[in-house]
Amino acid sequence: MKRLLCLLLSLVMIMSLTVGCGKETTEDATSTPQSQDTSSPTPEPEKVVLKLGIWPEPTLTDDIAVHEGYVERFNELYPNVEVVPAHYKYATDTFVPMAEAGNCPTIFETWFTEPQKLIAGEFIADITDNLKARGWDKAMNPSIRELLSKDGRIYGTPRDGYALGIMLNVELFEEAGLVDENGYPLYPKTWDELAETAKKIKDATGQAGLCLLAKDNAGGWHWSNIAWCFGATLTIDNGDGTFTANLNSPEAIAAMNYVKDLKWKYDVLTADPLNEDWGTGFTALGTGTAAMYIAANDAVNQPTQVNGLPLDKLAMCAIPEGPGGQYSLFGGTPYVFANNATYEEIEAALNYLEIMGQAPVASDEAIAGMRAGAQNKVANGVPVIPRFPSWIDQEVLDAEAKIIEEFGNVDTNMYQSYFDATKSDGNLRMEEPGLTQDMYAEITKVLQAVIIDPDADVEALLNKANENYQSLLDQTFKK
Repeated sequence: MKRLLCLLLSLVMIMSLTVGCGKETTEDATSTPQSQDTSSPTPEPEKVVLKLGIWPEPTLTDDIAVHEGYVERFNELYPNVEVVPAHYKYATDTFVPMAEAGNCPTIFETWFTEPQKLIAGEFIADITDNLKARGWDKAMNPSIRELLSKDGRIYGTPRDGYALGIMLNVELFEEAGLVDENGYPLYPKTWDELAETAKKIKDATGQAGLCLLAKDNAGGWHWSNIAWCFGATLTIDNGDGTFTANLNSPEAIAAMNYVKDLKWKYDVLTADPLNEDWGTGFTALGTGTAAMYIAANDAVNQPTQVNGLPLDKLAMCAIPEGPGGQYSLFGGTPYVFANNATYEEIEAALNYLEIMGQAPVASDEAIAGMRAGAQNKVANGVPVIPRFPSWIDQEVLDAEAKIIEEFGNVDTNMYQSYFDATKSDGNLRMEEPGLTQDMYAEITKVLQAVIIDPDADVEALLNKANENYQSLLDQTFKK
């Protein structure tokens, strides 16, 4: 319409000039010509390609349909942006080669343990200017903003936070007679009770009482939470930019011996923990081959939507208490951006997050995105439960609360223990500092050894892991 109006105005001007020239005077011929309007229509915005590494995996067809709805609305608002689905699952062993080749999606997810390493390697983009222009920098949870920042510059936005708890397959608890008069599972409150509960379920049902991971870094990740409850601190921050490994403390040794007992004293683990990773753990829980699994609130779709556990047969309880206390590992998932992404591409990605309802705004578009996500969960039998607040904007928090009230589809008593334990900062611990993923890898080697060999020397194994980890720390964090 704007272009058409410009053309019509130009035509009127030409006609006026033609009429005026029909009778030339001396004044007309000698006077300086009037400057003519040479304005042109506003140029079309430049084309931008947005590679969405946050696209759902191919098996999640309903989730893909939701994103297709987001894309449709996005294209209405930003027709100059081409959205390219590019599902990507972050992995430490494949990321660096991909990044060095310049092949990262515009936006993708990682873990809270990774941003500082990715920033140091210059693998992700500084998005401070984009965030400040929107006011999003001030709306971010300060502790999360610190995780995503270096030297006052910000390198990502939070998708969500999580805290580890224990997911329960209620069907197996029912089969083992471990439910109260109201049908709620009699969940373990201490680690000793967990071993005993797992044993009762194994004896009654023939299925594993607990799925323990020992295939990759996720094994060390889960075990670190157990170790905290035994009183361990696994990495000491020296306060001068260096760190001291502490994997072989008496408390850590006790926590590893506990795991060894789960295998050789109680015999309650799945058939081959060395082949259990994050995904297979949810398969075991969802399909009923394990009754308990260490997991977080942000992954309730995994046992249900992905692996078929009925909505009312999933429950969550707090991480059990140990001799050192009761703690839940607090972490999360940030959105980060390719280091070669342009300002315009980052803007497009942030606009897409707003349409998803993953931004610190309570606009009509954002609330529509939240509603679409909740409706999809209801349709797929996924619990609609609170998420940990990554943004502190009260309007956003209020909007999320209304969505949960409207679409809530579970008996909250099935999750009360979990939320009671994780609502207090005193029960939450951030992941260990230093080289967290490398630490997890060293711990997993020990887990594998004690699960394979009933005579494994736990203290000697942890001494070696500690030595290896300290070497890595010294190489990376030199004075």
